[in-house]
Parts: sequence; C-alpha cells; structure tokens
Amino acid sequence: MAKKNEENTVVLNGKTINVNGGPVGVYRTAGSIAFDILNYLVIGLAAFTTVMPIIYIIFNSFATELELQTRSMFVIPHTWSLDAYRYIFASPKLIRAFGNSVLITVCGTLINLFFTVTMAYPLSKKFLRGRTPILNLVIISMFFSGGMIPGYVVVSSWLGMRGTYWALLLPGAISAYNMMIVKNFFQGIPAELEESAALDGCNDLTILWKIVLPLSLPVLATFGLFYAVGHWNSYFAAMIYLTDDKMYPLQLILRNIIVTAESSASDMSLMDPNFVEPPKQSIKMAVIVVATVPIMCVYPFLQKYFVKGVMVGALKG
Repeated sequence: MAKKNEENTVVLNGKTINVNGGPVGVYRTAGSIAFDILNYLVIGLAAFTTVMPIIYIIFNSFATELELQTRSMFVIPHTWSLDAYRYIFASPKLIRAFGNSVLITVCGTLINLFFTVTMAYPLSKKFLRGRTPILNLVIISMFFSGGMIPGYVVVSSWLGMRGTYWALLLPGAISAYNMMIVKNFFQGIPAELEESAALDGCNDLTILWKIVLPLSLPVLATFGLFYAVGHWNSYFAAMIYLTDDKMYPLQLILRNIIVTAESSASDMSLMDPNFVEPPKQSIKMAVIVVATVPIMCVYPFLQKYFVKGVMVGALKG
C-alpha cells in the first residue's frame, strides 16, 4: 500500500520514493534482481548449448585434413577449405534432388494440412453422430501401427504406388496427434461466430474457409512447419519405395554421397586427378549443413505463429 506525503514523495512498503511530478519509480528488492540474473544465466546457458553444436558443425565443414588430425577439439579452423562442398556439389544429381525435395515437401505439407483440417473440423463439433467412436479409433492409431512390412505390402501390392511420389505422400497424409490438437483449437473458436455466419446464409464450407481458417492461422502455420520438416528430413520411405534415382530427394542423395565417400572414389576425383579428397568428417558436416539450412530458412517466417499455435491448441479442451 502506497501513500503520498507532503514532500511530494511516495511511501511504498516502508520505502520513500521521490515522485517530482513524473511517474512513480519501481523499487526493486535484492531478491527480484537476483531472480532476474538467475533467469538470464539459465536462458543464456540454454541458448549456448543449442547454438554451439550448430556453429561447431558449420565451421568444421570448412576444416582441412591436417587440422582435423592435429587439433582434437576446435571451433574456428585456422585454414578454411571448400573441398567438402566441392565434393558434395560435384554430383550432377544434387540440383535435381533439391527440386524433388521441394516438390515433396510442398505437396506433402499441403496434403497433410488438408486432411488434418477436414478431419479436425467436423470432429470438433459435439453434435456429430459417431464422434466418440471415431475419436477412439484415432487415439488407438496413436499407440499402435501396422508395422513396416505390412505397410510396404499395402503400398506396393494393394495400392500399386511403388515407384511414385504418392508412396511418400499418402501413407502419412495425417498425423493423429496433430489432428487432435487442431481439433482442440477449433473447439476454442466461439460458436457465436459460426452461428452468425450461418444466419447470413453461409454453409459449412464457407464458414470453414472464411471464418475458421483465418482464425486458425497460428496453429496451421505451426503444424505446417512440423509437417514440412518431416517431409524434408525423410529419406527411408524414398529408399524403399522409389525405383528411379531421378526421383530421389535431397536427403537420399546426400546419404549416398556419404556412403560413396566411405567406400570409393568420388566424381570429383575421377574428373580431376589432382583433386585431394576432403576428410570424411568434413564431408559429413557439410552434408548436415546442406540438408539443414534450406528448411531453417523457413522458420523465421513462421516464428511469430509458432509458440501461440502450439500453446493455444494444447490448452483448449
């Protein structure tokens, strides 16, 4: 409780603070200051442990064989070399694989969001008939799956999608966990908005497109990023389903580059006999950089939606 005395000061918790016609100052205790310092230290340590491995990988991708052999642990190399990146980009398949990955990521993310939204929206309505049994089936699918071999038989023999991009896009078209969170988000949208739109003559599709989706942009952007990262990093499905190397995504080509570096001479070595093959550790680091940087560039554009989308979708019952 604060009170003003005759000398134009404020007494707050036994402390006298000068006002002088300006805003009343905030008197901070030693405990409050110590708490802030502790917070900054913990956050700084967490940021350091997160960023340091990335910096280590990027700088080590420019290291030379001599430096890797003579220095057991370092961050910034004394001698910079682009041989690891020359080795990677010597493969003529890399640019085509990059385009394949972009195509798979964009189309796969759109398919994921489409099926997630079209299933989550009707399940968010409590008056939907059969809603509880459907939700129970969805929850069961979160804990049990058919397995790799039955999935391969279904995709290859029953659906006949082996050798096509559909084998990478349709089997994982929806995530049950993500759908449940989007459903919870939809349930948090005021029903009065949809009722007003219905009175104005809007049907369910119009309400979904013009009211629900614009209000759901944070959660859609968040899970769109989740789906995109999953498609971008995936290589195992492409390895077992695709038969033409012209359709291979970037991750599979980079994996093959590492395997080639471990076993035989590279394309660059065959084209230029004077070329010194870079160290295998630098090649691995450069592969990580090439595979990670493109998808990392997407995150800043969705960062403002990220925390809001996850927290709101998770807290709404």
